[in-house]
Amino acid sequence: MSEKSCSTGGKRNEEKLIAGNWKMNGSLAANEALVRALLDGLGGDAGCDVAVCPPSIYLAQVRALLGASERIALGAQDVSQHENGAYTGDVSAAMLRDFGVRYAIVGHSERRQHQAESDTHVAIKVQRALAAGITPIVCVGETLAQREAGETEVIVKRQLAAVIHLNGHCISEIVVAYEPVWAIGTGRTATPEQAQAVHALLRAQLRAATDRADRVRILYGGSMNAANAASLLAQPDIDGGLIGGASLKAPDFLSIIAAAS
Repeated sequence: MSEKSCSTGGKRNEEKLIAGNWKMNGSLAANEALVRALLDGLGGDAGCDVAVCPPSIYLAQVRALLGASERIALGAQDVSQHENGAYTGDVSAAMLRDFGVRYAIVGHSERRQHQAESDTHVAIKVQRALAAGITPIVCVGETLAQREAGETEVIVKRQLAAVIHLNGHCISEIVVAYEPVWAIGTGRTATPEQAQAVHALLRAQLRAATDRADRVRILYGGSMNAANAASLLAQPDIDGGLIGGASLKAPDFLSIIAAAS
């Protein structure tokens, strides 16, 4: 890993983070309408950190639409595990940095499932993002079968442990997103108590790895929407949300941001 100066100090980031994962959605016209509606709706101060993660082909457009505004950060939906070379279709961390990308989603369950990404792949991608000065949003979560088998703790701890093992003292620079697979795009949501229990587990795992664990924001990523955001965000270890479908609708996304402010 390239040398990177990790931040020092143990103060927890008090502002929540609301990140929109657009997945494979969008068009030039739809993106422009959505970003303009978000900027208009946020006004002068969002009251929390906000990011949008469009498909990579639209990063340049969304960067231009955001302009000099600091109210919304630009994020990517993935990053290559390779620095450069003959990897057709991959986008490197350095390329993302060229476009002003500040966050990169890493290890989303859809990529673990459909692109067969392993815990090791995810850990390397985190390493690449950190080396480029990009904050990785590291996704962990269990399937319905795993939850019903009582394996939630084993699964999420294993997924996060791979990232901790490879990235060492820089682990305090990541964001973690707990996304129960059974609640992604299904309309089902973990109860605030279920989500908090897993977030507390992840927080304890981070504290065992670094004395700066309270710097790490842990987001909830399982069908958070305008109706349930406030109750989820009220939990002590839920530091924001990784929002899917609701991030494509400006009124809904703005309502979630308001709940986090």
